[in-house]
Amino acid sequence: MKRTFRSIATLSLASLVIVSCSPLNKMKKRAGEMGYKVTPEVLEEKGEMVDVKIDVTIPAKFFNKNVTVVATPVLKYQGGEKAFEPTTLQGENVQGNNVVVPYETGKTITYTGQIPFEDAMRISDLVVDIKASKGAKSVNFDGTKIAEGVIATATLVNNDPALALGKDNFQRITPEQNEAAIYYLINSSQIRNNQVKSEEIKAMEQFLKDAKADEDVNLKNIEIQSYASPDGTYDWNEKLANKREGSSDNFLKKNMKKNKMEEYKDLDFFKKYVVAEDWEGFKKAMEASSIRDKELILRVLAMHSDPEVREREIKNIASAYSTIADQILPKLRRSKFVVNAERIGKSDEEIRSLAKSDPSALNVEELLYAATLFDNNADKLAVYESAMSQFPNDWRGFNDAGMTLFEMGKVAEAKADLQKADALSANNKVVKNNLGAVELKNGNIQEAEVLFGAATGVGNEVNYNKGIVAIKKGDYKAAVDYFGNCNCVNAALANILNGNNSEALKKLNEGKDDSALASYLKAVIGARNNDANMVLTNLKEACNKEAAMKGLAKTDMEFAKYFENGEFKTIVQ
Repeated sequence: MKRTFRSIATLSLASLVIVSCSPLNKMKKRAGEMGYKVTPEVLEEKGEMVDVKIDVTIPAKFFNKNVTVVATPVLKYQGGEKAFEPTTLQGENVQGNNVVVPYETGKTITYTGQIPFEDAMRISDLVVDIKASKGAKSVNFDGTKIAEGVIATATLVNNDPALALGKDNFQRITPEQNEAAIYYLINSSQIRNNQVKSEEIKAMEQFLKDAKADEDVNLKNIEIQSYASPDGTYDWNEKLANKREGSSDNFLKKNMKKNKMEEYKDLDFFKKYVVAEDWEGFKKAMEASSIRDKELILRVLAMHSDPEVREREIKNIASAYSTIADQILPKLRRSKFVVNAERIGKSDEEIRSLAKSDPSALNVEELLYAATLFDNNADKLAVYESAMSQFPNDWRGFNDAGMTLFEMGKVAEAKADLQKADALSANNKVVKNNLGAVELKNGNIQEAEVLFGAATGVGNEVNYNKGIVAIKKGDYKAAVDYFGNCNCVNAALANILNGNNSEALKKLNEGKDDSALASYLKAVIGARNNDANMVLTNLKEACNKEAAMKGLAKTDMEFAKYFENGEFKTIVQ
């Protein structure tokens, strides 16, 4: 029995020596000699992913020629873990297509990997799990921790996209105008009876009467523009044009007096213009004519700046072309009346009242404008619903209703109305932006990006939304460019992520945003600038404004060096 026991003991001891001296266990024992460099030192969420680069230095005479190693970086966190793609290395004698590590010299291996980000990863450990194999035997090395935590500052982006309004064209004061003319015989300033009774003059007279009787219309002035055709001497034409101004002015005032319009007494009510030689009128009439050689004629006349030469050429042309003498020049011998008036629209109070009591009394521009007079989204929506009902072919009512529903948090209903607007106005950039905002809110980044591309040029709204997309995709430089001069928290965040801390702080200060997020971002800037006072002061403000910031700060690796700070602990409790 004693001999048997000794034999077993001897065999066991021999086996232990063999095992302990095996190549796999030797490598396991020396695993601590491997060097790891992780980039970035603290992992970061970027584009909703976590990227890692690991440079592994394997020492000389470590990697057995007949061993295969499978190394797997694993991010371990409370409630779970997520493995990166494994990588396989092999010794010099192993048959395979993996990276070979020389035994004598060792090697530095660079590994890159990526996993989707989860919020629980903020507090985590990056561990390398290694399994070494030789033939049928394998050994698991002890896991090696090489980094801890994930910075997730980019997730602070405020995903509240900007929608664009289908703007109304409401104008409270709209200009109204009426024109009429009296035509004279050549070299005459006498007003003929047939001119006084022309349809133009009758229409002007009626316009003046109607404007005077309408309390919503304000008569501003009447322009009297008198001309002579450019086919006489300048001195004669100047005298003639002035005489025509006098006769037309006299006629108009008598007409107004007859119709009991007191404005005829007001000298400032009349704006008078005299043009001795209506060269511009001649050119326009020629351009509009069907005269065969009109381009040549205009070029010839344009060559002469001397009034006498020009007058002679005009006479020569008029004698050669009867059309000019009969149709062009007579239309230039005139006095033109331009009546300027303003129509005063409904007051804001009238529009507000009618929008609620009798929306059918408002036109589409007044209805769309009416909605902007209400602060409450429910009231705005009611007005837009009236616009949709009364003007079902106008895309703006559906677009603006969708915008209001979006602001009320009714994203699905907003999308339905926006799709109707899209059907009514295909490729409308305002609508495309708003549909993109819906997709962005729903987390569909790619779809949103396509729609925002179709909305390019619509205004600051689409650039702001593209900035949000850029942050979510991890393109921080593009985000900075899209936000531009916007002094908003998202613009500040983009600058922080792009390494522009001073610009980010400037935007927060100039934007005067009093939100918890603005204070929190100032604390992040303080941490990146190693300014403890800035961190603690702003973090305290943020947590006082919004209690949820406490939980966020506890797990934010931006503040890792403050986790054991007594004041920090008090703030986040």
